[in-house]
Amino acid sequence: MFFLRRFLFSPRRCHFRKWSSDLFFSQLNKCTNEDQVFDLVGKNKTKLSEKHVETTFDILWQFQKKKPEILRNTNYLRDHPHFLILRILAENKIEYMNNEALVNTLYNLLRFGVDAHDSVVEEMVMEGWRRLDNLNMPELSKFALCLYEQQMYHSPLMGQIAEIVNKNLATMQDMRGFSVLTVSISGVISQSFRDRLVERAEFLLDTVDPIPVNHARRFIQFLRNVKLSHRPLLHKCNKIFLQNVSQLDLDNTAIILGFYQVLQFNNREFRLAAKQKLTEMMDDCTSPSRFTRLFAALAPMAGPDVREQLIEAAVLMADEFDHHQVLAVIETMSEMECRSSQLIQKISFLLHKYLDLYKPTELARLTQSLVFLRCPHPDLYSKLQRLLIDCLKVNVIPADISMLIRTLSMLPSSYMDEVIVSRIDAIAHQCSLSDLSSFATAIIKWVRRDQSSRQSPSGLYGTLLQKVNNCAYQRLQKANDLDLLLEEMRYVSGEWLEEMLLEDAIAVFQRLMDQITWTNVLEFSYFLTKTSYLCTPLLDRIAAVTLQHSDKIYNSGTYSLILPFTILNYDPPQSEEFFKTCIGHFSTHLGSFEPHVLVLLGFALAVAQYFPENLAAAIFNVDFLAKLDAQLEALPATFNRRVRLRLMELNRAVCLECPEFQVPWFHERYCQQLQQRSGSGLSALQRQIHRLLGEILGGSHFAKASVLTPYYYKIDFECILDRNKKPLPYVEQNVVVAELERVRWGHDGQFVGKKGLPPGAQRIAVEFLESKAFCKNSPHLRGETAMKKRHLEILGYQVVQIPHFEWNSMELSSKNAWMDYLKKKIFEEV
Repeated sequence: MFFLRRFLFSPRRCHFRKWSSDLFFSQLNKCTNEDQVFDLVGKNKTKLSEKHVETTFDILWQFQKKKPEILRNTNYLRDHPHFLILRILAENKIEYMNNEALVNTLYNLLRFGVDAHDSVVEEMVMEGWRRLDNLNMPELSKFALCLYEQQMYHSPLMGQIAEIVNKNLATMQDMRGFSVLTVSISGVISQSFRDRLVERAEFLLDTVDPIPVNHARRFIQFLRNVKLSHRPLLHKCNKIFLQNVSQLDLDNTAIILGFYQVLQFNNREFRLAAKQKLTEMMDDCTSPSRFTRLFAALAPMAGPDVREQLIEAAVLMADEFDHHQVLAVIETMSEMECRSSQLIQKISFLLHKYLDLYKPTELARLTQSLVFLRCPHPDLYSKLQRLLIDCLKVNVIPADISMLIRTLSMLPSSYMDEVIVSRIDAIAHQCSLSDLSSFATAIIKWVRRDQSSRQSPSGLYGTLLQKVNNCAYQRLQKANDLDLLLEEMRYVSGEWLEEMLLEDAIAVFQRLMDQITWTNVLEFSYFLTKTSYLCTPLLDRIAAVTLQHSDKIYNSGTYSLILPFTILNYDPPQSEEFFKTCIGHFSTHLGSFEPHVLVLLGFALAVAQYFPENLAAAIFNVDFLAKLDAQLEALPATFNRRVRLRLMELNRAVCLECPEFQVPWFHERYCQQLQQRSGSGLSALQRQIHRLLGEILGGSHFAKASVLTPYYYKIDFECILDRNKKPLPYVEQNVVVAELERVRWGHDGQFVGKKGLPPGAQRIAVEFLESKAFCKNSPHLRGETAMKKRHLEILGYQVVQIPHFEWNSMELSSKNAWMDYLKKKIFEEV
């Protein structure tokens, strides 16, 4: 090797440069394939300059770019002896290369898959670092991309590039270079710098025309990287995608859909366009790589027929999948809730071959999907546990350790061994609240598993959980930056948050309350909504910030702002002004809202007893409902069900509370289908209350359980009292709810009820209220529970509510006490 280098780079090389350069380039341009290029290199290896080397690499890559992916042969080229000669030449001529040649050569070497630790790549990166201040913006962006592809996301070198971008941001005009740089430096920027990058991206999108799809796609990737769902920038980029749908290939379409999913941006027009385009590509996706990309992008939003075709094709092609493609398919199956036993069997067989090839994060994703799909292969879970434990032994990064332990706890037969205990014990004090939440959730799972089987005492678990709790408490007390705290709390959820952390977290948020501004008020609103914790000072702060800065908040953010108030059933000071401001903020932009967002927004306002007539008119018309149906067909099944349920509930609320809108009730059949799918059995507690009601009223035929009202509210129990408050039996009065006539309205807009009910008689709805009916920290009714009571009263019911904390209290610990309680509720309070 050293002899080769001496031969290639003897002083004689300079003798040939002048007269051979033009001839070499002329011959190079006549080459029609890579082998001809390599032949030319072999004949001229002692004469090649740094420019020759750069151009040769570029020509080789251009040949590859023109080929379909399946026909590319980068491995063959990279291992060719003359490619090695070119690498050696490149490494030894680095100092002679100008900046452009240096960056281009590095870029092309990475395209061919030359390892980041190869000496030529390392030397070029170091040389680029030395020249960093002299690179122009196109060169800087390409160099940054090379570092990004080597996963140097958080390196000091990337930090220096970010500083250069920061200094020159106001003058940047090159859209391509700027979009590449935003993605590359996304791991080393502050929040304020992030916001300035977003602002510059919006400016360029508004002033540059035309804008290629790739530039807009990189801005979406940047938002994904920094976990920022910035709606104005998303909408601007989405508009570019829609204008260039015909240019979108499979890769770009799949990538954009993936970014949108992470950012929770469900644009109806793009999803429908992507769905159609991907469906048209089905016949062309015959290779495993293209098919798995198509499967991952199309299957979750495809209709039943197309989905079945994709599953059948996946079964036929499965034996050809590599380990990356197997992971893509199993994750997609989980997303689309597909439990095809034949495909699961095929994938499980392949996983036995491939498990050793996966990285820790891939093992975690794989485990989550297999558990969700209930894969019936214990041996696969056993091997997964062994691999995850091996990864855990050598990992030192807190976030990775928490991910691995959380994943281990998902496995059906997993247990907490010494490795897990020692890793948690060693790393807990360094962990974020999100990581600590993963530890706590895993420990709680193992406690329950061991207690149920009596395999081990819980003393060790208790000690470990206490350490996790103490670390979380200390981290909370040290918090002094609201934005950082919100970032850590974003993925903290479940009973550990509710039982161990929530009170302290709310106290800290109150301490940092002055840091709630228009820039973070949406995320803070989301946190309070998620926790269902009623803290009036924090809610008042949200309302005050909203009133002061409503013009700075994007119109679709209105939904997030009003949600904690409606869910928690709380009216802030200046309540009317707050809601009117929010309603006024979005009312002039109804056409820009996604259909599902309008439905969710309308329902949230209905809970708070606000019914903007223009919003009702926008939702309850044939064109809108057709758009909504089309959008929901392309959304995940769980989300689809949620939006359809909210539409029904909104339809019911408008019919009951705003009959003057003359919106028809069109959910009869939908509710019947829901009723058929729901269980009809009574819980032990409901059976107890039913027996007691029978004794109080004079027999079980005086109280009916699990009653459906008009508009399909389900109530726990119904009884009827005459004008003298004496119970009426159901059989005699023939008032079975299933036979009730349709709701009728009088001339004054009031509900009339059912003809035939005896004069003065009163229908009583008895509702047992579980903990979910109340705010997390108080006996204050949540918004939906209050709305149901309101609606039942409109329907003619007198509503008797039995809070769980009263029924299960020490004062009501005997049959007589329960009966006295029910008698008072029904006969004295009605």
